[in-house]
Amino acid sequence: MRYSSQVKPISYLKANAAEVLTTLAESREPLVITQNGEAKAVLQDVASFEETQQTLAMLKVLALGNQEVAAGKVKPASDVIARLRTKTRTA
Repeated sequence: MRYSSQVKPISYLKANAAEVLTTLAESREPLVITQNGEAKAVLQDVASFEETQQTLAMLKVLALGNQEVAAGKVKPASDVIARLRTKTRTA
């Protein structure tokens, strides 16, 4: 996705806030806000933000899992399944 087409000055945001919010929700594309010609902020709709946060959380879980594998903190799946079956029977 090219963000260059979604760049607006802060004055545009101030003058068209309601329209900007509607467009963000419909297009689900982020909007780069500039101030004095420099990119200062990125606006995005709430649904896209939540998806991004969920994706980041999943990536963090995967990274932690990879660290545990690299550190040798793993067990054979058959051992884990046997342990879970034992817990299920006693519960």
